[in-house]
Amino acid sequence: MSVSANMVKELREKTGAGMMDCKKALAETAGDFEKAIEWLRKKGIASADKKAGRATKEGAVLSYIHGGGRIGVLLEVNCETDFVARTEQFQDFVKDVAMHIAAASPRWIVPEEVPASVLEKEKEIAIEQMRGQGKPEAMLAKIAEGKVKKFYDEVCLLKQTYVKNSEKTVEQVLKETIATLGENITLTRFARFVLGEAADQKPAAH
Repeated sequence: MSVSANMVKELREKTGAGMMDCKKALAETAGDFEKAIEWLRKKGIASADKKAGRATKEGAVLSYIHGGGRIGVLLEVNCETDFVARTEQFQDFVKDVAMHIAAASPRWIVPEEVPASVLEKEKEIAIEQMRGQGKPEAMLAKIAEGKVKKFYDEVCLLKQTYVKNSEKTVEQVLKETIATLGENITLTRFARFVLGEAADQKPAAH
């Protein structure tokens, strides 16, 4: 079928992908928008994975204040070149992630950062809960694994559901941004401050 300029523009606005990629996606999927978005997402993830090992020494550190000064976030996001770091899309991405951190309160960036002691405690709690509900002993370990995955989804930044689009995770948005900008991008570290935290409690910093 013929792909119109308006169709390409609409798909680009929805996905942030390049014009030529959007045109190809629509051509490949006979103009089906949902399939075209899926096609772009798969292409973006593949492109992002290829760039994953590349060094990121440029980027930005952003401070974001939310709720009239009640929540503050410091976030460092790195990319490969100063040129990309200065682009509006990169800057908007950094700001959006900082807003997400303020709203979703992640504790770590990736599952690998979660301390083993924390994981063991989560598994222990899950097993005791299931045992109390009369679940068979043979099923407890598998159920605990599922609980741990859910725990990751709740507390790890990349695994969380993106606050600006509940159909995506932060990781998916990151990979789509990598594919669009053509450079590796890493969410390096963050600190989240909440007004009134006890003096002996340190803010989440990663």
